[in-house]
Amino acid sequence: MHLPYLADGTEVTHATDLIAVFGAEAGQEAATRANRSRDLGNYLHFCRWRQIERLIALLSFDRAIGTIH
Repeated sequence: MHLPYLADGTEVTHATDLIAVFGAEAGQEAATRANRSRDLGNYLHFCRWRQIERLIALLSFDRAIGTIH
């Protein structure tokens, strides 16, 4: 699994908003938005929505991922 790169806190807000609206399909919605951005030639939004998709996947786990201190 790829860990997301978050440029700022708005990505977290977008991810939680998508989860609230779309539930289990939130990751698919983020992927759809990424693909739409790519098709329009907007690579910045494509990359941002891909990272949000990864964040949604990470938030879906019920346990910690990675090193625990």
